Amino acid sequence: MIPGIANRRRFRDLSEQEILALAISSEEDDARIYRTYAERLREHFPASAELFETMAAEEDQHRNALIERHMARFGDLIPLIRREHVAGFYARRPVWLVQNLGLDRIRGEAEAMEREAESFYRRAAQSTTDAETRKLLADLAAAEAGHGKRAGNLSEKLLDPESKAEEDRAAHRQFILTWVQPGLAGLMDGSVSTLAPIFATAFATHDPWTTLQVGLAASIGAGISMGFTEAAHDDGVLSGRGSPVKRGIASGVMTALGGLGHALPYLISDFWTATTIAISIVFVELWAIVWIQNRFMETPFLRATFQVVLGGALVFAAGVLIGGG
Repeated sequence: MIPGIANRRRFRDLSEQEILALAISSEEDDARIYRTYAERLREHFPASAELFETMAAEEDQHRNALIERHMARFGDLIPLIRREHVAGFYARRPVWLVQNLGLDRIRGEAEAMEREAESFYRRAAQSTTDAETRKLLADLAAAEAGHGKRAGNLSEKLLDPESKAEEDRAAHRQFILTWVQPGLAGLMDGSVSTLAPIFATAFATHDPWTTLQVGLAASIGAGISMGFTEAAHDDGVLSGRGSPVKRGIASGVMTALGGLGHALPYLISDFWTATTIAISIVFVELWAIVWIQNRFMETPFLRATFQVVLGGALVFAAGVLIGGG
């Protein structure tokens, strides 16, 4: 169990033995994190996986040097002290929060880890009076400071420009398939399919509250339906489209937002004010869809405009005609 803030030790109160023990456990944790990244990336990004394996091996070397120094000064029994036992000490994000993100985010997280480790070793070196221990900690600080440069050298060796470009393309492609494509489909469905019922109700009743209720029901219902449909119809194993849960969330949330955008203005009690704002939001939504299609799906701008804006305008007109008829 992680101790409460009040029960944590302050760094300045740690003994030299405890500082060494903390460094040993931190290096062990970092090596484990890098190997987890490597395992996560191995299938689709083998070059980056090899890079993280190499970084893990370096952390192992650091840990072994620290253990040898601890044995020389304090013996074989290493106190159990970890980052979470020290107040104000840097903490690593849970691996599961990072490993589900993109390749660039994982690389960035590794760089941040090395910067934090460098800061720790510089502070630790100032807290010890033993010359050899101070030298070791200072050397490790320098090693962590140069790790970014060495990681760059490793990247040049293991991630040649062609491999890195291919991995970046694969990561971008996976992002499109897992998040953008289902999210865009949801936004289009939520924005366009709810136009007719919302504006038909609005012009039939001239009652903002009733229109809001219909809009909420249509938007949230469509979001739930689209989310479950996206998650259930393809597990992503054969298609390579990624986690069905992620795709379901992207599709469901964007579908609901697409409809809520022009339903929520009817929280305003004045009918014509609410309707004017809702129509303005519809205009923004449709052009946002056009931009996303052009930017991420590489759909020609004119074709995207014709498909989305014209289609949305026809659905909107149908709703107004039916409601006002």
